[in-house]
Amino acid sequence: MSTADVETRHTADGLLEMPNSKSFELVDGLLVERNMGGLSSWINNRIGKLLATFVDDNSLGWVLDYEAGYTCFGGHGDTVRKPDVSFVRYGRLPDEELPNGHITITPDLAVEVVSPNDRVYELQSKVADYLAAGVALIWVVNPADRSVTVYSQASDQPVVVRNGGELTGGDVLPGFQCQVSSLFPPVKE
Repeated sequence: MSTADVETRHTADGLLEMPNSKSFELVDGLLVERNMGGLSSWINNRIGKLLATFVDDNSLGWVLDYEAGYTCFGGHGDTVRKPDVSFVRYGRLPDEELPNGHITITPDLAVEVVSPNDRVYELQSKVADYLAAGVALIWVVNPADRSVTVYSQASDQPVVVRNGGELTGGDVLPGFQCQVSSLFPPVKE
């Protein structure tokens, strides 16, 4: 991620009107470009498919991709975060309908896949925003070391699940489990 056009402040509604808005988040009114590489994009799709299958099979809610924007960051002015994958359980959206624009409630699960251009401090800021907004479960997936760092409201310490370990949905997605290795392409020998 990199901050683009630092001189101009934008609004959450203005972001929706931009022709290439899916390539940006908004942090305190400033555009932040989101770039995914091929590997991070593949992992993002893989996680989305695994979650969507489980969620659909169990009629649990909505799985959304990286284009879904959330404006649930009250104290941060015009901020729109777009997790790579997110989940909102049924019963939380008004009239059980997804909005045409940004989603104003927190996701129950936010997944971030580390991309080649991601800066550590920007990822940390994003996780801090999610936690402060009350996102129950956050997975930060790191292709470089084939691990997932799990943050939750239930624990003040993140847990790193490494390749060979099992990732679960905890209280957010009870019964969901997968091997961390299944989130990544097979290792060539």
